[in-house]
Amino acid sequence: MSSAVRAGAKAAPRPAATLPVARVAVDISLPHLDRPFEYLIPEPLGDLAEPGCRVRVRFAGRLTGGYLLGRAADSEHQGKLGYLQRVVSAEPVLTPEIAGLARAVADRYGGTLADVLRLAIPPRHAAVEAEPVSTPLANGQGADRQGADRQGAEGRAAEGRAGDEHAGPGPWASYADGPSFLAALADGRSPRAIWSALAGPRWPAEIAGATAAVRASGRGAVVVVPDARDLNRVEAALAARFPRPDYVTLAAGLGPAERYRRWLRVARGEVKIVAGPRSAMFAPVADLGLVVIWDDGDDLHAEPRAPYPHAREVLALRAHLAGAAALIGGFARTAEAEQLLARSWARPLAAERLTVRAHAPQVIAAGDDAELAHDEAARSARLPSLALRTVRAALQHGPVLFQVPRAGYLAAVGCDACRAQARCGNCGGPAWLAAPQAPLTCRWCGAEVSKLCASCGYQGLRAVATGAQRTAEELGRAFPAVPVRSSGGSRVLAQVPGSPAVVVATPGAEPVADGGYAAGILLDGAALLGRASLRAAEEALRRWMNAAALVRPGPDGGSVVVVAEAGLRAVQALVRWDPATFARRELAERAELRFPPVARMASLTGAASAVKSLLEVTELPAGAELFGPVPATGPDGATAAQPGQEPVLQYLVRAPRSAGSALALALRAGQAVRSARKEPGTVRVQLDPAEPV
Repeated sequence: MSSAVRAGAKAAPRPAATLPVARVAVDISLPHLDRPFEYLIPEPLGDLAEPGCRVRVRFAGRLTGGYLLGRAADSEHQGKLGYLQRVVSAEPVLTPEIAGLARAVADRYGGTLADVLRLAIPPRHAAVEAEPVSTPLANGQGADRQGADRQGAEGRAAEGRAGDEHAGPGPWASYADGPSFLAALADGRSPRAIWSALAGPRWPAEIAGATAAVRASGRGAVVVVPDARDLNRVEAALAARFPRPDYVTLAAGLGPAERYRRWLRVARGEVKIVAGPRSAMFAPVADLGLVVIWDDGDDLHAEPRAPYPHAREVLALRAHLAGAAALIGGFARTAEAEQLLARSWARPLAAERLTVRAHAPQVIAAGDDAELAHDEAARSARLPSLALRTVRAALQHGPVLFQVPRAGYLAAVGCDACRAQARCGNCGGPAWLAAPQAPLTCRWCGAEVSKLCASCGYQGLRAVATGAQRTAEELGRAFPAVPVRSSGGSRVLAQVPGSPAVVVATPGAEPVADGGYAAGILLDGAALLGRASLRAAEEALRRWMNAAALVRPGPDGGSVVVVAEAGLRAVQALVRWDPATFARRELAERAELRFPPVARMASLTGAASAVKSLLEVTELPAGAELFGPVPATGPDGATAAQPGQEPVLQYLVRAPRSAGSALALALRAGQAVRSARKEPGTVRVQLDPAEPV
């Protein structure tokens, strides 16, 4: 199936006898060519050119790859048709469901089908395609199937046995509607839920329980998690539920050959349970019955390549198109998930308040009135006395987690005399120290920065913002009797023992402790809440809850201290462990201001002349509003334009949600006009960006 078959080099090839016209999605990202093209299938390729296979065609005088979408008896094109040059592989890698999903994603985000298919289908590995179907996988997973004829009664009987073996709601019994949710999955129905997970380490087992329920109905499941650490935990939970051949995990770390081998097993229908990071959202699972996304607010779920889709939106769209169930879960709740509840697209899935409190740690704000009465410095101290008392008491019973928002040693420095912040003389960016003996450098351009203060001439430096490395150094001096472990950057710990220790981690890099942490200290709350971002409070609460969920429950002595102003809404939501109320208020405020997700927003970024040209040829839908321009900046705040070049500008276009599809199609049409005219300059069009500015 994997060998390339070339069409015979004949002067006058003959078309195939049956269905000779091929509709091909050519791998070209130009917007004005975003449509299927028709080719004739030469007679020698008639039996090999199956829908979904990879082909090579001649387009604009060049050989180009593509996918065969379908075959027809007659052509809609009035002119002369060219012939397929070859079938690269007869393996049908593009299923009808994924082809329809890719088209819908491209339309939703104003992109092209070719761009989405590059995200959905991994590069071909010819040697893997040539392997026998039963070749074992690298982690011991192997195909138990000898042929398609064994996919009948034996498979259904095995599914029934698996369902009987894991009968009962298990950990889902702790949720008010958990048993009924599993029952609906097992009965072949498709419920949709926004899941507020209980604090603690059980969420991978709960995801595995939901996949077991949907497999009992004979259907498949796709599980998407933010990163490799979460994937390892989900894989362990799936291994406890299913035999090895019944599931696969997909991750870039597997290598191209092994990842393609596993992906092929899914595409061939041998496996119906897939777990992986963002790219797994397009896994071609047959008979899809459930899509799951964990921690949908994590920015790793946002695809950085065009057309920049978000895994949550893709999976929700896929559930809608396939009639599948959906489970969107996390410890916190995003405004987008709350909007799905407000639109009655999904229902909440949460535990009763008494159960929530029994699983969550006790959370105390260092800046509350009671603490300020005892310690007036608690409002401004980076490590107030409450945190120190909590750490000393907790170290008698186990490890203590410190979450530090900033990586590095000193994230910002200033003059020790006049307090002016040190900045780069070239670009004006902030200066920082990456390590104790490292030179002072610019965070934006990387240039070395002089320690001589530009304002007063003094050479002494002071810390303005302390990073995780410096925090670990200070805590090592404060608690010399216990080891200090750091997790973050290129060195992320997956797990730490349950013995007394101080663990310093950046958000998202917190390791799991055996038996849970005895306490958690969430430092520098003002740094998270003070970010210039629409999602600053939502993201701060998400990071806090993810870290606090690793701490032992309050009834078992677990406690968390958040160093932030106690009266702030995000802090109060953490103290009460109530992300639902926070999300409702967040969504209500955004609705009043007409911010996403209530409205749809498009970001247009590029050279000034290119963006203006796009706006001139784009007919925006009724109700759309244009904002800008403003100078475009990178993720670190650096200006995107280079010296001597045309300025890079950003515009924002806002439209009512009802006009969101029209906005995406209008922007793509404008891009098509520019590409057809071969106008210079590239404009990045991004719908619903996580950070509009």
